[in-house]
Amino acid sequence: MIEIGQPAPDFEAKDSKGETLRLSSLKGKKVVLYFFPKAFTTGCTIETRQFATLTPGLAEKGVQVVGVSVDQEETLSRFAGHCGATFPIVSDSNRSIARAYGVLSFLGLAKRATFFLDEEGIVRDVVVSMMPGPHTSGAADRFGTRPPK
Repeated sequence: MIEIGQPAPDFEAKDSKGETLRLSSLKGKKVVLYFFPKAFTTGCTIETRQFATLTPGLAEKGVQVVGVSVDQEETLSRFAGHCGATFPIVSDSNRSIARAYGVLSFLGLAKRATFFLDEEGIVRDVVVSMMPGPHTSGAADRFGTRPPK
């Protein structure tokens, strides 16, 4: 797994909006890069909805949220709509991104892991937990934001 202090591996992939996202294009912004196992499952839905509610406050602080899953683009497009996610959710259907970050499970799914990147693309913190709460609360605590009421 990519460790704190290492540069985040760059990638280019299609996102839930049908656009190509290159991680290096986000240099200059802090990035919350979260991997989740499978769209439309309970934990992943909770996590993505929570990130969706945090996104406006994070954006005000110059932080970009990016989700990554091994699901197909079409599935992630529906999932983003289902969760109200306006941030990009990247399709890693060939599993190359999960492999590069060291989060590919033996089942072929991404492990639930969140990488906090600084403006230069360096990993500054990592959260690994099966439960979605530590990932979203970690982002809220790290950047001093809470969902709108």
